[in-house]
Amino acid sequence: MADTATTASAAAAAAASAANASTDAPPFQLGKPRFQQTSFYGRFRHFLDIIDPRTLFVTERRLREAVQLLEDYKHGTLRPGVTNEQLWSAQKIKQAILHPDTNEKIFMPFRMSGYIPFGTPIVVGLLLPNQTLASTVFWQWLNQSHNACVNYANRNATKPSPASKFIQGYLGAVISAVSIAVGLNVLVQKANKFTPATRLLVQRFVPFPAVASANVCNVVLMRYGELEEGIDVLDGDGNLVGSSKIAARHALLETALTRVALPMPILVLPPAIMSMLEKTALLQARPRLLLPVQSLVCLAAFGLALPLAISLFPQMSEIETTQLEPEIARATSSRTVVYNKGL
Repeated sequence: MADTATTASAAAAAAASAANASTDAPPFQLGKPRFQQTSFYGRFRHFLDIIDPRTLFVTERRLREAVQLLEDYKHGTLRPGVTNEQLWSAQKIKQAILHPDTNEKIFMPFRMSGYIPFGTPIVVGLLLPNQTLASTVFWQWLNQSHNACVNYANRNATKPSPASKFIQGYLGAVISAVSIAVGLNVLVQKANKFTPATRLLVQRFVPFPAVASANVCNVVLMRYGELEEGIDVLDGDGNLVGSSKIAARHALLETALTRVALPMPILVLPPAIMSMLEKTALLQARPRLLLPVQSLVCLAAFGLALPLAISLFPQMSEIETTQLEPEIARATSSRTVVYNKGL
């Protein structure tokens, strides 16, 4: 009897220990964000999870285990002792690797978690000094090609989208980026008032307006159909209220502002920092360190800029019904509705 009581007590202690192993983790909610999305800090922590590059090294076996754990939770067959932390980790892995609509694996370079590791070499190339016409065209083309593939791989796949829309957005982004970058470089080269040092410094900042304008062009062209057809708006209970063109304009404006803010620290801070570091005795004595140091500076700027930029607006944005079409306002008693802004 005593042995049985001791065993039961040990089992209870073990269960309590497992339950308390993740006291800092909030209660798990399938398909919901771990962090509150009403504050900038909550969104920032949420997107840090989404872009975590460690998920690139998750094995096929670990992915299957994560998916199975979530399936067990969904069907109420979860084994005893599984903590909230384990469930949040499993959902993070699944969301980082599998497309939410097709449930297919996203090619590694085009995952959000791969955006910084695979995008940093491109940023370094964009910021290389003494760019030729050919190198300017190459790096702008490569940057917009990578962006277009990331956009397509992480698209909303619930509705079929014609390939022509993707091609149109891709060509528009590449043409605008290359045209602006080449045009600004030509103007700088012809500016006789600049000293060679000033001309080199100005050239380093040329990629920002080119990339920022191309990003806006990419968003508008890739999602122009939303402006024509509207996007779904939902009430507080998640019920579909209707399709709103006004909400679509808000969504595209917020996304465009994010795409302008994103390259700002990435393409402005590194040139400013490198112009100071190049004057140090260390780099002047060891010019071979210039490229590795610039790569580290770009990586740090990229790692900070991406979560900050995409945290500016919540992905599920809220808007008052009085600002929408009259038929939308009449279709619900809710004071506000929400819509998916997209990334």
